Amino acid sequence: MLKQLGRKPFVLNALGGVFAAYVRMVQKTTRWTFEPGDLASTLESDAPVILSLWHGQHVFVPIGWPSHLPVAALVARHADGEINAVALEKLGFGTIRGAGGGGDQRKLIKRGGMRALRGMVRALKGGTSIAITADVPQVGGIVGEGIVLLAKLSGRPIRPLVVVTRRRRHFNSWDKATLSLPFGRGAIVLGDTVRVGPDADEQELENARLAVGDALNRAHARAYQITGGDVWVDRHG
Repeated sequence: MLKQLGRKPFVLNALGGVFAAYVRMVQKTTRWTFEPGDLASTLESDAPVILSLWHGQHVFVPIGWPSHLPVAALVARHADGEINAVALEKLGFGTIRGAGGGGDQRKLIKRGGMRALRGMVRALKGGTSIAITADVPQVGGIVGEGIVLLAKLSGRPIRPLVVVTRRRRHFNSWDKATLSLPFGRGAIVLGDTVRVGPDADEQELENARLAVGDALNRAHARAYQITGGDVWVDRHG
């Protein structure tokens, strides 16, 4: 009964609203450092971009996104995804529903991800940036093929965007999720650009896939260094 209740739209909407309110509280009560200092104008000049995120480290990214730039996030089709979608929409993000950015192309097709992929390509070509978790669901820390395929088809650059607070709580979940806490220091870091050519072959796509993971880890390591406390652990290690 509780499980069924948890799937009701009004419950999911309420939970999403609570989480959005919490994200805004963290945003307003944290002293932020931006890297680069002109992060907003850098994103504006690069837009539309593909924001690459790690699972478990992605939920506070709306704090770092310039509110005047259009953006949509890829959200999975399950109960947790519904909560995320509600929260993101309340925080100014659009949403595209479908499979995640990780996994192989066969799984993307089977799970309806190709429809989402086409939607993301259209959005990027129309000027809307896309936020996407790059790693394989239920694995974590291993970039899948989806994000580099999206970059190839759209011609848009991939940029990691990391939002970290000094006060944070880590969970022993598959994605090593982190919950940012309010009333402290925070860092918003834009990582190195990864580009994929329209004619990229299999080896070039593989090189780009590895480069996305390296860029994500470097950006997280830098954000953790700025905020202090525990050290970012390379999730590929």
